[in-house]
Amino acid sequence: MFEIQAIDPAYYRQQTRRSTALIAVIFLALAMLCATLSTQLFGTPGGDNFKWNLLGVAAGLGLSIALVRQQLWSRPFMAPAVYGWRLKRSLMRITNVMHHVKAGVEQGDESAMKLLRFYHQGVTQMHQLDGNSSELSQMVGEINAHREAMEQRGLDVEQTCLDPDWLERVKTFKTS
Repeated sequence: MFEIQAIDPAYYRQQTRRSTALIAVIFLALAMLCATLSTQLFGTPGGDNFKWNLLGVAAGLGLSIALVRQQLWSRPFMAPAVYGWRLKRSLMRITNVMHHVKAGVEQGDESAMKLLRFYHQGVTQMHQLDGNSSELSQMVGEINAHREAMEQRGLDVEQTCLDPDWLERVKTFKTS
């Protein structure tokens, strides 16, 4: 279950830039090392070693991914980047069934309304963290209208947790 947390956007951007730079340096070092090793071990001097260079870069990419996931992912300096990745992943899960969510909201389903509210809160935070307020301004009307509809029905508008059951429930709604 994913939960929206309060994060300072400036801190988030600073930390994600730092972790991105570190991962880029790791990838570059491993890709160059693996490309050099593969051409020295399997290549021919003065020959066309493009495939060995390419395979070395691919191996460097694989090693970088494994290193990030196995060693760096749980480190405190990666927490903002991991949070952002999980937030975007949660929003994408909702986006993939948005036609069902909207059909459920039209039918007045409580789970669909809560799911859409979580989506709106998550998108709002994502745009704030990324510093992209212009795109968020296009959604303000929809967000406010949905919030008012929830308030009129007496539903809690603070939906900071994504309940996986909501996703399964909305998939049952037929779209037109």
